[in-house]
Amino acid sequence: MLTVFFLNSLAQIVKADLYVAQDGSCSYRTVQEAVMAANGGTSNSPVVIHIAPGTYVGPVYVQREKRYFRLVGENPTNTVLTFNLYAQMTNAAGMPIGTFNTPSTTVDADDFTAENITFENSAGPVGQALAIRVDGDRSIFRNCRFLGWQDTILLNRGRQYFTNCEISGHVDFIFGSATAWFESCRIHCLRSGYITAASTPQDQPYGFVFSNCTITGEPEVKTYLGRPWRDYASTVYLNCSMSGAVRPEGWNDWKKPQTHTTSRYAEFNSKGEGGTPLNRESWSRQLDRTSAEKITPKSVLGGTDDWIPYH
Repeated sequence: MLTVFFLNSLAQIVKADLYVAQDGSCSYRTVQEAVMAANGGTSNSPVVIHIAPGTYVGPVYVQREKRYFRLVGENPTNTVLTFNLYAQMTNAAGMPIGTFNTPSTTVDADDFTAENITFENSAGPVGQALAIRVDGDRSIFRNCRFLGWQDTILLNRGRQYFTNCEISGHVDFIFGSATAWFESCRIHCLRSGYITAASTPQDQPYGFVFSNCTITGEPEVKTYLGRPWRDYASTVYLNCSMSGAVRPEGWNDWKKPQTHTTSRYAEFNSKGEGGTPLNRESWSRQLDRTSAEKITPKSVLGGTDDWIPYH
């Protein structure tokens, strides 16, 4: 009986490690093969997929039952997951596939983590083309890049935490109804457009929160901090550095004047040429220090399970 107990306990702390390399030097040549080869992990014993440097072309899908998966690359500059679907491509019936069927990577599972990886949609400026879609809860992205143009990242539901990541695009390239915290990330605008398009539900306290992030842009680019995909869109910038790529008015109402009283757009201590509050839209808010200090990863992401993603 003691032996059985020992073996069961050991199983909870030993990680399942899988290795992927394009050259055949590991057990799997593609990330999708490795994902399909493993069952879900646990909080103490996640499935860790180590990805050798390379550009891996093809869709990646982490199914709902594949909980506690970690994708770990060497460096986001040399470990790239990419594909090139876009919304106006047609299916076998000759109909456009639509935005939601374009992700290069789709995460349906809860408790997913990615580190040192680039997620890319390489279709270019051809309309909606997702680099990643996240439908799972409690996802963490560390030191990752997200490269696309329109609709780069769809955070469709759940809670996500991004730290030290780079995100590029030009139209609504961070969008969806999830709650997400972005810590020390670089947001780079490739053309004039809109950074966020939140569709936060009315009864959800927070949508997207950017903390200590940097917003940059290509020469001559002018961007809005966000526009409301749905009326109760929630987006907050805390202590962010904003280059001149950010328009003085900051926010756009998407020609929906009712959002002046429903949307939840706010800033605190924005810095840089694009961070001045003087010309911001009157229906956005400038937070005082007391209000801003109440917005923390714990208050935004904790939920009923007291999730602490940064540990």
